Amino acid sequence: MAEAHGPPPAGEVDGPPPAGEVDGPPPAGEVDPWASFRSGFVSVVGRPNVGKSTLVNRILGTKVTITSPRPNTTRRSVRGVLHRPGLQAVLVDTPGLHKPRSTLGERLNDHVAEALDEVDVAVAVLDATMALGPGDRLVLQRAATSVAEGPPGVPDRLRRLLVVVNKVDVASPAAVLRQLAAAASTVAAAGVPGAAAVGPEGAQAAAGAGGAREPSDPGVEYFPVSAVTGAGVDAVVEAVLARLPAGPPYFPADAVTDVPEAFWVAELVREQLLAVAREELPHAIACRVTEWEWPRVRVEILVERESQKAMVIGRGGRVLKEVGTSVRRQLPPGAYLELHVTVERRWQMRPDRIDQLGY
Repeated sequence: MAEAHGPPPAGEVDGPPPAGEVDGPPPAGEVDPWASFRSGFVSVVGRPNVGKSTLVNRILGTKVTITSPRPNTTRRSVRGVLHRPGLQAVLVDTPGLHKPRSTLGERLNDHVAEALDEVDVAVAVLDATMALGPGDRLVLQRAATSVAEGPPGVPDRLRRLLVVVNKVDVASPAAVLRQLAAAASTVAAAGVPGAAAVGPEGAQAAAGAGGAREPSDPGVEYFPVSAVTGAGVDAVVEAVLARLPAGPPYFPADAVTDVPEAFWVAELVREQLLAVAREELPHAIACRVTEWEWPRVRVEILVERESQKAMVIGRGGRVLKEVGTSVRRQLPPGAYLELHVTVERRWQMRPDRIDQLGY
């Protein structure tokens, strides 16, 4: 499954290797094989629908997290692993930072806060097609504060913050320039010592060269990109890799993600449901694998009302059939997918149920 459509089987890369296998000190007298290696965790943060998951998938060159135009598609931090000779970057795709209206929403914001805790590099993503709003400013402020506060003793700490203005393929050049300048002004106003705003000339350079910072800026860089077309993404990757600190690899060389296979299949089902669901449904839908006897997989789809159940099933089962067909195309040949819809009222408000769903 990992070869074409998603993560390797559960258990192979579900977290860093046991202590001592790759990151323990060598025995006395032996040369440390990781002495020149560099690695780190890179948190990709932003408000809902700015294209974080699309950017992560583009950087990795494979799909490790689902995407959708619906808000809060990502419900847990998903880690994808980028390998280069002597380098390993663990990209953490996070839920969109938003004003929570449920226990689930609060949990999603908690994931963002955790991802920014002791992060090595923070990538704050903005939408070039929309004016900078309160949510974007909150993202920039939290990311700037996080990198400025740690680790202690590291000079030029704000260099660890990259600001990405996404969707330049559908935004006008003038809109991109405005967003770059507004982002830099927000970082400068965040109260982080030494942060300086990128002026019009710096914004113009960023728009034309793929990344820029003012000489007075202690390191924050700004990148106009399109995660959909790939324009400008290589410059972001190079900037991320240049900022990785010395450290051992956290995952085996063939690891792509830490997402268990069962969770990945459930997410594929939810992704396809979001593609056909009406506006009122996305937040009410949750999916989990309840039976796994490969090639037979049973996925439970949770909704909160009987009316929503009818929408998910569709007339004559049309919606479920369409979803099942789309998901099977992304699974190994021979997979048999069984979908079952269950009504569970107000599951988004129940911490125990949220835990069971892996969010």
